[in-house]
Amino acid sequence: MNMADAVHFANVRGELRRDEPMSRHVSWRAGGKAERFFAPLDLDDLSSFLKGLPAGEPILFVGLGSNLLVRDGGFRGTVIALHSAKLHPELKDGMVYAEAGVAAPKVARFAATHGFAGAEFLAGIPGTVGGALAMNAGCYGGETWDIVDSVLAVSRNGQLATRRRIDYDIGYRHVASDREEWFVAAYFRLPKGDGEASRARIKEFLAKRIATQPLQLPNAGSVFRNPPGDHAARLIESCGLKGLAQGGARVSEKHANFIVNPDARASAADIEGLLLEVQRKVLELRGVELVPEVRIVGEPA
Repeated sequence: MNMADAVHFANVRGELRRDEPMSRHVSWRAGGKAERFFAPLDLDDLSSFLKGLPAGEPILFVGLGSNLLVRDGGFRGTVIALHSAKLHPELKDGMVYAEAGVAAPKVARFAATHGFAGAEFLAGIPGTVGGALAMNAGCYGGETWDIVDSVLAVSRNGQLATRRRIDYDIGYRHVASDREEWFVAAYFRLPKGDGEASRARIKEFLAKRIATQPLQLPNAGSVFRNPPGDHAARLIESCGLKGLAQGGARVSEKHANFIVNPDARASAADIEGLLLEVQRKVLELRGVELVPEVRIVGEPA
């Protein structure tokens, strides 16, 4: 922490660092540095930190970094990392409550263990609750906002507010609001179910992921949204792009909608360049413009 940070953030309790390599915090294991990086201890600590940030400071919230690419020139602003292995779902007011930093699969398992149904699909989402809320993540027939009762959001000045579905424009892999806020927790309203059946479904979903996705290699999950009535993976494979490489990045031979970083030597530019080439080839050969599902931020090298 430099002297200016020591003055502005004297009361914060979490970890505050400068020039943090974001390759440590994104699942692609590539990318540049964050000028300022903060991992709060709790929501009160997060609120205190936000109050000390300069007006207009660019802010990037990160969970497991499974849907994110930070360009090689880094992020000129503040990255706030919410994920913590110490966080766990809870029961509150008859619902499942989880902070944004909780891994989505934990919510699936917790709900099943406590006799709730409908959250099993979250076991297939390789990110946190915050990321799932921000993009309405989904798989295996379920979407995050289908089961959300309400959320807790924090503003730039550190104020917490409860919001409901009606406060957002929600669609397929899309969540938008006219407020500058970030999700920090959610209440999931779920029907009672058969815990044993839910656990069996979770096991089935995880087996399917292992069989069809390159989970052993650094990746960011699905790179493109599925276009209406089709699948991005089918289109990419039909263009003969499995195995296509740029630098250290490669289109997975196991699942065409995954870009992998096999030796963890790809630059962010390699990955972004390959993404753009896949997008270009599918448009040229199939007439479909694939929309990226991953978020790309920061400056080029």
